[in-house]
Amino acid sequence: MRGVIETYEQQKIQIVMKNVFKYSVFTLLFMATLMVSSCQEEFEELPQPDEQQTIMASSSTAQLIERTSSNDGSFDNIVDGASCFALNFPYTVEVNGIEITIDSREDLQLIEEIFDAFDDDTNILEIIFPITITFADYSEIVINNKEELRALAEDCLEGGADDDIECIDFVYPITLYTFDINAQQTGSVTVDSDEELRVFFKGLDDNDLISIDFPVTLKLYDGTTVTVYSNAELATAIENAKDACDEDDDDDYNDDDFTLERFNNLIVECPWLVREVERDAVNQTDQYFEYLMNFTEDGGVTVKDRLGNVLNGFWSSRITDHGILLNLEFDILVDFNLQWFVYEIEKGKIKLYAEGGNKIILKSVCDVYNEDPNTLREILRECAWVIKKVKNNGDEIDRLLGYEFKFMAEGVVTLSNGVNTSTGSWEITTNAQGRLVMGLTFGENMNDPNRLDPNPNEIYFEWLLSDLRNDRLKFEIEGTAYELILQRVCDDAPNTPDGDVLEIRNVMMGGEWIVGEYNDVVYPDNDFAQYTFAFQAEHVMAITTGQTGPTQAGVWRVLRNSDGKLKVYLNAGVNGELIELTDDWDFVSMTNESITLKSYNDTNVSYDTLVFVKKP
Repeated sequence: MRGVIETYEQQKIQIVMKNVFKYSVFTLLFMATLMVSSCQEEFEELPQPDEQQTIMASSSTAQLIERTSSNDGSFDNIVDGASCFALNFPYTVEVNGIEITIDSREDLQLIEEIFDAFDDDTNILEIIFPITITFADYSEIVINNKEELRALAEDCLEGGADDDIECIDFVYPITLYTFDINAQQTGSVTVDSDEELRVFFKGLDDNDLISIDFPVTLKLYDGTTVTVYSNAELATAIENAKDACDEDDDDDYNDDDFTLERFNNLIVECPWLVREVERDAVNQTDQYFEYLMNFTEDGGVTVKDRLGNVLNGFWSSRITDHGILLNLEFDILVDFNLQWFVYEIEKGKIKLYAEGGNKIILKSVCDVYNEDPNTLREILRECAWVIKKVKNNGDEIDRLLGYEFKFMAEGVVTLSNGVNTSTGSWEITTNAQGRLVMGLTFGENMNDPNRLDPNPNEIYFEWLLSDLRNDRLKFEIEGTAYELILQRVCDDAPNTPDGDVLEIRNVMMGGEWIVGEYNDVVYPDNDFAQYTFAFQAEHVMAITTGQTGPTQAGVWRVLRNSDGKLKVYLNAGVNGELIELTDDWDFVSMTNESITLKSYNDTNVSYDTLVFVKKP
């Protein structure tokens, strides 16, 4: 693209020189006519050029295009507090004394998790310099210390806001043309990204003329698209969309810049489960845990306790200088009677507080309350369901990771690891609160390695549905620390299979592998040098010790989860050093000779890295 711009500048110089040579103080009209004739010999003329379709690089439409293609610097405000630039990956920060490396946008969630671990601590983040930052126009500079960064952050617009437009995006590629002063085309360029488009405009002078090859498609913040056929339509589409969504440009990283209208709409949208209660500095969570609250638009609120008893009250909200205030009034539920400040709204969660050690945390449960049991039955029967997580009294049961449920007609369910299969029964009911419950029974053999029941004296147990998505289900055993998360896998679905998943599977099944690197320790110095891994059919992972055996069976799976991430499930057992490999790993990259995975480590608040390489 730089070559295109340089060629365009050279052509402009040629035009000016010819104009100086040809123009004189007399016969201006005649000479202008000669100019048109001579230029037509040198440049291709667009058929019937439309003046309305040619814009100046300094026009309002061009400025809208630049703002829409600008680099967004607001996504890392938790680190730099400035929306007009972003830090280049990778970089290192120290968060409340914990040093972590930030390699991607997803890693920023680690910082928020550390900050949110405690509500009453002081959060401190230190950047390890030097760093490189990128501005809205994609130019970069190196920053050597905190003072330099603060000085640049102060130049951003007040409140952390920036000029870039994030609620609408261009769909590429887009072709643009450049023109001389006589509307003759002097060049063209095709851009494939926001950066290329923004850099193209950066290389223009204010009076340069350009035009766009219409139609152009733009994607809105809600996933819908709009196609435009002229500059006027393009400008209108961007103007209409630029303030249509919350760009979250504020300096605070939490999405708590909500309006009163947004809060009122949110709180009546779904039922809410009580997850935490503190009143007058005394923890009351055990008493009110998973009480179900329903807010209605007429100011009423009903609460169902765990036995299904109904308590009625009233709610109202108003805006104050310190944010939104939620007022709750009950005759019986007196611990909830207070004026609560809404201090944070997260995805599916609302946090309330009041001075004097008062706090309530609510969790949204749109799809798990008062639903038709037949709906969940059909969802379960559509595809297989893989175990992502099982918690037994708060501890994860890694031995079941990657095992597969199949829910069939007549209440029959199987649980398999590809080698062994257990058969049981299942049913969907509702509890006293109207919430959906999955009942499972797995045989009478209490030594069955596939047994899921938390109590060794029972063979039947109920899992309470706590989260329902298109391809992920989360269940809990009411009032306990038992949890089951299932991920839908439709390998035999009639729709087009996921090409990325198939490609990763094929490469993994294309030979034997060894652990080439684990957390920066390379083969043969890592703990897994003695093992060879073969990824076989039916999701069986054969793990051989030494050259000739013995060989043990594990589980492996490749799938795309409910968040759209590619995941590689590995169940290498729970004994010895192999337990470190048993995890649902994020897929990072792959060649025919290596596969790189990573997984968040709760203990070390960092990412573990695992690299498989083909066995020589």
